[in-house]
Amino acid sequence: AMAGGLEPHLEALRQELRGPAVLSVLVALIAVAVAFLIWRFVQGRKSSRRAVLLLGLCDAGKTLLFARLLSGRYRDTQTSITDSSAVYRPSQDKSTNVTLIDLPGHESLRLQFLERFKAAARAIVFVVDSVAFQREVKDVAEFLYQVLVDSTVLRNAPALLIACNKQDVTMAKSAKLIQQQLEKELNTLRVTRSAAPTSLDGSATGGPAQLGKKGKDFDFSQLPMKVEFVECSARGSKGEEGEADLEGLEKWLVKVA
Repeated sequence: AMAGGLEPHLEALRQELRGPAVLSVLVALIAVAVAFLIWRFVQGRKSSRRAVLLLGLCDAGKTLLFARLLSGRYRDTQTSITDSSAVYRPSQDKSTNVTLIDLPGHESLRLQFLERFKAAARAIVFVVDSVAFQREVKDVAEFLYQVLVDSTVLRNAPALLIACNKQDVTMAKSAKLIQQQLEKELNTLRVTRSAAPTSLDGSATGGPAQLGKKGKDFDFSQLPMKVEFVECSARGSKGEEGEADLEGLEKWLVKVA
């Protein structure tokens, strides 16, 4: 008798569970679960990328900057013909670390070394010689363009810092001017490149290079990665005996570590 009395209520509950409201809730829960799994996947891939690559032309000061970050001391450097790597722990937070990798800047070597390490890049520091920039701007833009149209770099979108080095020299160009000139040169490059770009591994990306938004002049805010500029000096205003001026770079490394 008791079971018979509950039957109408059970049937009503079954009808409710088949209703549109419950279906909406289930769909919402499934969407949240899928979004969470995607987020975990993306975060897992990012956390597995622990390298900060130091890129730039020859004599931009990458190797001295690399040494200063690790030891704080000045040392004489030579043009690199291979990579150098070391674990870097930001002074503000010793519990985190990244692997700094200094890559050769020579034209015949830089792309093959970038090819080797690009997939592991959590971030990229592109070092510019602020003193020689005016005469090297086309070469700087060409190398940066090759980095930015690479399929792996586009997919992973590592944070990018343009480090305007050698600011201790009077004739050094400012970060603002360097940004404006690079945007202008990169805009010219994307317009003049009619052939489909190839990634560093030689595979076509499937169409003409499109940095930024079609129909608009290029600027760095249009890229999939966050781009910042800092002024720095690996040598320092007092030369070999003084400290380097790397405060902006070190703060940025804390953010990306």
